[in-house]
Amino acid sequence: MKSRILLSWAWICLPAVLETGMTYAQVFPAKPIRIVTAEPAGGLDLAARLMAQGLAGNLGQQILVENRGGAGGTIAAQTIAKAPPDGYALLFYGSAIWLAPFLRDNVPFDPVRDFAPVTLAVSSPNLLVVHPLLPVKSVRELIALAKARHGELNYAANSMGSSPHLAAELFKAMAGISMIAVSYKGGGHALNDLIGGQVQLMFATPASVASLVKVGKLRALAVTSAQSTPLLPGMPTVAATGLPGYKSGATYIVFAPAGTPATLISRLQQEFARVLGTREVKEKFFEVGVEPVGSSPDEAAALVRSDMDSMGKVIKGAGIRTQ
Repeated sequence: MKSRILLSWAWICLPAVLETGMTYAQVFPAKPIRIVTAEPAGGLDLAARLMAQGLAGNLGQQILVENRGGAGGTIAAQTIAKAPPDGYALLFYGSAIWLAPFLRDNVPFDPVRDFAPVTLAVSSPNLLVVHPLLPVKSVRELIALAKARHGELNYAANSMGSSPHLAAELFKAMAGISMIAVSYKGGGHALNDLIGGQVQLMFATPASVASLVKVGKLRALAVTSAQSTPLLPGMPTVAATGLPGYKSGATYIVFAPAGTPATLISRLQQEFARVLGTREVKEKFFEVGVEPVGSSPDEAAALVRSDMDSMGKVIKGAGIRTQ
């Protein structure tokens, strides 16, 4: 008899419980949302503000972009890892977050346990460029030259542990070649030395080298994405021109704190995808060399796990450490 009474009460209460959950999802957001990202005036900051502008218009709430740069993204990540899992605090960052445990000691967060991926928002390949006097016109010719001149070629490593640097290390590992990394603190100095012939090649963001390729100061060999990209029409891939299976690039994911309800993750993903799918946002992103994506949470999570597995091995093999 007691069990029948409890069952009856459960059926009576169920509609109220469901209604409460639905109401919560329907009223979200009831206050401003903040997106924590990197330093102001950089590419991540620009992308975050473009998305924030579109989200604000769709959601009818302020979307605040908060810059927490430094320490390779660990400050920004720690901020969100400790935030309430209510959908009002998000992290927008790249692989520096999930590769941090391989690059530095005492990382104050777990990139898998402490975050819930919302969406892979944007991605950007790197472009393999060489000095015009280097006698190669394809990836296949570059690999052959590097093998013939073992350990003699050098490349500009713009910021240790960055996407362009890791693209070069992955290239070395897969091609079985030896090249010397010349480290630079900024892309400007690296490009100046590449143009001047002090270094011979570089993996760089398309936006940083497109104009130099156009006027002949650099020669572009291939793009690092798995398939051709509308960012660089007609540019062949590294995989198709000498190194099958190669792919790399910068990927930027929106995360919520772990424990954020699945209904909110789904709602946020839909809203980001809606903004990223607009023609205006696509055009603005293309102008700065990034491609909007708007993946599902599961796809973003899978990318993080895959990247940690593949690039973690490259980082360990090359002995890369950052401060």
